[in-house]
Amino acid sequence: MNSSLFLPRDRRNTLVLVLAQAILGAQMPMIFTIGGLAGQMLSPNACLATLPLSFIILGSVLTAQPLSRFMGRHGRRRGFILANLAGALGAAICAGGLYWGSFPLFTFGALFTGVYMSSQGFYRFAATDTAAPEFAPKAISYVMAGGLVAALLGPQLVKLTSDATVVPFMATYLVIIVLNLLGPLLFSFLDIPRPDHHAQARAPRGRSKMELLRDPVITVSIICAMVSYALMNLVMTSSPLAVVGCGFTPNNAADIVSAHVLAMYIPSFFTGHLIARFGARVIVGLGLFILICAGAVALSGVELMHFFGALVLLGLGWNFGFIGGTAMLAQSYAPEERATVQGVNDFIVFGGVFLASLSSGGLMNCLEGGDAQAGWQAVNLAMVPFVTLAGGALIWLALRPKDGR
Repeated sequence: MNSSLFLPRDRRNTLVLVLAQAILGAQMPMIFTIGGLAGQMLSPNACLATLPLSFIILGSVLTAQPLSRFMGRHGRRRGFILANLAGALGAAICAGGLYWGSFPLFTFGALFTGVYMSSQGFYRFAATDTAAPEFAPKAISYVMAGGLVAALLGPQLVKLTSDATVVPFMATYLVIIVLNLLGPLLFSFLDIPRPDHHAQARAPRGRSKMELLRDPVITVSIICAMVSYALMNLVMTSSPLAVVGCGFTPNNAADIVSAHVLAMYIPSFFTGHLIARFGARVIVGLGLFILICAGAVALSGVELMHFFGALVLLGLGWNFGFIGGTAMLAQSYAPEERATVQGVNDFIVFGGVFLASLSSGGLMNCLEGGDAQAGWQAVNLAMVPFVTLAGGALIWLALRPKDGR
């Protein structure tokens, strides 16, 4: 299909990926709103309530590099469609787990959801595949801005579906199946050329994984992206449990998650412009500072205004830290290194997110003698050393000699 009939190819691909982020991506705020609550309902041990959410991240960690290699051989379109089918399968298994009251089956289904989550992480990279260098940061930003619709759509679908069946949350997972089945139709409009294997065979091989990780810019970019995403996930995963545990309702939790996801994606309309003007490192540093502010607000009280304020700041800090880290990374490797770098990046980033998600339930529910308020404080205090690590790495990079590698 000739993309020039409507838009230049890079703009058209960006539009398709924005729609994918908006529509298909709505499943992620849905799952993170109800996943911990459903886990708490099914789990024999409250400490394991967030284990299904952790398995989503684990599924993403395990599939990031294989999926990147698959796309490198067969193209973005086939990779994204494959991931949507896995997401539909995962939601179906989770629905079965809810129907039969099986926590192990529900957790197993979450692994397949992780395949979809991994693919969604590649949307931002796919936007740069056919983009001119000057448009690439904006393309990344626009794709991430598609999450604005997901932030509005996902929690509203939760409100409509969470109690629509006798088994709580089951209808929500049925809707997630439908969302995933829209993926093949949407990605049929994606116009990213499949890799030329003959050209790849003649092209330079690029640096090895270890050589890439010895590049200071690549290493610091990955650290900052990992910390931004992991801490966002640590706090967001716990927030519905904290909100309900402090006496509010699941609908309150859905509203707070909605505000959080809006804060994650609304800034994306101008984050790319800010990066182009001030540089990615400045924006990453600002994001890390805002994450600390989010923790401070969360520690100041447990009224609804505190939850809303903390989660809004958390979303904004993630946006600057993660998109800034992605932009730093995109400027640091050669074209032939793209698949390797992106796979390694997402493996490390989502590895950190998995550990954060796994820790979230333990910090929230399993402190000796603690209640929901004590658990929420522990979750937010856990942010401090990791923000310090990322901030220190960013300062170290800024102070290095400009010609050093």
